[in-house]
Amino acid sequence: MAHQNPLGVGFIGVGMISDTYLEHLATFPGVRVVILGDLDTERARSQAAKHGIAAHGSPDDVLAHPGVDLVVNLTIPAVHADVSLAAIEAGKHVWSEKPIATDLASARAVLEAADRKGLRVGIAPDTVLGNGVQTALRAIERGDIGDPLFATTAMQWAGPDWFHPGPEFLFAPGAGPVLDMGPYYVTTLASAFGSVASAYATAQTGQANRTKKVGDRAGEEFPVLVPTTVQATLTFEAGGSAQQLYSWDSPIRRMGFVELVGTEGALRIPDPNFFTGAVRLAQTTAETAREGTPWRDLPVEGVQGGRGLGIADMAEAIREDRPHRASGEMGLHVLETLLAIEESTRSGAIERVASRVARPATVPVGWDPTGAA
Repeated sequence: MAHQNPLGVGFIGVGMISDTYLEHLATFPGVRVVILGDLDTERARSQAAKHGIAAHGSPDDVLAHPGVDLVVNLTIPAVHADVSLAAIEAGKHVWSEKPIATDLASARAVLEAADRKGLRVGIAPDTVLGNGVQTALRAIERGDIGDPLFATTAMQWAGPDWFHPGPEFLFAPGAGPVLDMGPYYVTTLASAFGSVASAYATAQTGQANRTKKVGDRAGEEFPVLVPTTVQATLTFEAGGSAQQLYSWDSPIRRMGFVELVGTEGALRIPDPNFFTGAVRLAQTTAETAREGTPWRDLPVEGVQGGRGLGIADMAEAIREDRPHRASGEMGLHVLETLLAIEESTRSGAIERVASRVARPATVPVGWDPTGAA
């Protein structure tokens, strides 16, 4: 299905993750990438040539481009808020990689500025819009597990110093396993349970210093400045709770574990860092109560998608004048929850989460932003 007036998109920041965004956006007729911008203008030129984009230049060139309706903000987290605010000031909608900001005041400033201008803010992750998590959310809507009661999530492995040649930033304030990976898990939980009400957490730092394992500087030691194992308990405003484990200290690799239990059954949800995966259901019967848990696979329905699925949904939502799903409000709520987890590890107290966010509407099974359906 062609669109007469696709939404014009400009990128600010064209690092490694921009490739997958550009590849997927090229398949969505509802959007058209018109310019790529980066502080390194040569990198912007190279990416534009690689992906067939007509224009390239600096971030200011993207903000000044008359064909840009929406800015895709793929800069480093420390400047997410500043770049988003500049785009809003220029009259552009914004899609930002996670997190919306690194502090709550800046996150609120982004949403308030957009509201004043009548503009939209979308925040990654949009993996929750893929057919894996969406199949699970539709099962919850149908009542397959009754009323959700509690969830368990786990992300544990040896850590990114085992593959990244320059891992220091991941072990510094503003990162760590909670802020780096937490958005995927908390967004999924908030989509199932609704708003988080409180967080309590404990933390450990497995090693005061780590050693780079790969690259030209392998063997070089660097300090660990954040907790590397965090166990958290979340409670939800509508009822229910979740136990979460985030660890970069474990020889056991267990990634993407999300299990949700309700009054009449349980779901195993695929890794929320990806767009698809198996969805498994176990329902409570006399047999299962006596003999254990026989899981069965649910048909995974809908478009798999990839990075940029949230942008496609935003473009349609703007045209249809409806709420988009990967919203700035969800991004702020997830950030506040993750910061509450971190603060609880320092205070030893239950930390309240003040913001509230509506559960996004599930994606219709037949939705396909490529127009193939």
